[in-house]
Amino acid sequence: AGKFYQHAPNETSQATLASVSPVFAVMKFDKEGNTTYFEKKKTELYQELGLQARDLRFQHVMSIATRNNRIIMRMEFLKAVITPEFLLILDYRNLSLEHWLLNELASQLAGEGQLVTYSLPFEFRAIEAILQYWISKLQGRLNTLQPQILETLEALVDPKLLSVDRSKLHILLQNGKSLSELETDVKVFKETILEILDEEEVIEELCLSKWTDPQVFEESTSGIDHAEEMELLLENYYRQAEDLLNEARELRVLIDDSESIIFINLDSHRNVMMRLNLQLTMGTFSVSLFGLIGVAFGMNLESSLEEDPRIFWLVTGIMFLGSGLMWRRLLSFLGRHLEPPLPPHVPAVLKKSQPAAGRVEIKTSLKGETFGLSRGTLTNQ
Repeated sequence: AGKFYQHAPNETSQATLASVSPVFAVMKFDKEGNTTYFEKKKTELYQELGLQARDLRFQHVMSIATRNNRIIMRMEFLKAVITPEFLLILDYRNLSLEHWLLNELASQLAGEGQLVTYSLPFEFRAIEAILQYWISKLQGRLNTLQPQILETLEALVDPKLLSVDRSKLHILLQNGKSLSELETDVKVFKETILEILDEEEVIEELCLSKWTDPQVFEESTSGIDHAEEMELLLENYYRQAEDLLNEARELRVLIDDSESIIFINLDSHRNVMMRLNLQLTMGTFSVSLFGLIGVAFGMNLESSLEEDPRIFWLVTGIMFLGSGLMWRRLLSFLGRHLEPPLPPHVPAVLKKSQPAAGRVEIKTSLKGETFGLSRGTLTNQ
């Protein structure tokens, strides 16, 4: 009785854990492209596939691994298990994959698509179909971002604008963030493939039919090396990812250069406004300085000058003329101090157009002086 009561809680806990085991919604594709749907618990699924529980965790963001003659692939949300006979797509619901799974993947696996591996074993077609889908998804994201970024930059770089539209800057900031996420995803995709290309044993393990199908094994030994075909397949998508990453980097450089141009335009307009403000301040100073004459005559002091009717026009003319001359003098002083520095002096010998032999002689003499050759050696040369 004591033993019975000791084992009863353990059996209850095991039953509870089995009941809460996650359930996978699975879509199965065979070699002919036929599709079946079913739901199965994780414990039952990895037992049928001959895998372990940790093989179906999919804890990595992106990975391609082999276990017990099975290929386990995850491209972020896309989870797949490939065998020599069929392909399993796990948790395909609510991922907007129905169009690709039903309209494209089935025909590609049956050899009716545009895959270059249609004449190779089934696992080649499955791997290429998944890699092609993922690289096309990344390319689609770049094609969506590129025109938006170019349109925003074209509106912001306009030199006629005296200010920057904040809404355009907000759009550019969001697109720049999306571009950074795209670059990260492409880098992870590249590193995942590169890890496989660096391991020859892993490439051999990816060729599942080579170890299960005697005919494929005979073809491999007779000269058709399926490991080389797998390596070429992975290198192809590695190069596509590299090209995609280069396009994203060029777009990033364009954004950085455009930001510099925007700042230069704003600084230029700011300098114009500051110079205009300085000129107006100088004009105000000039008028105020000679306006002291009018202030002096406006005092309630008697003199003999106010009796002459010509004095008003004389004093007014002196005030306006003196203010104008003073303002002109200050503007010329400002212009001399704001002129750009003169370019460095270029020797007259280099300015003259010389024939090819002359140019070669100059370069040779400069090179000789650099390396400490004597003048007699240069003459002989």
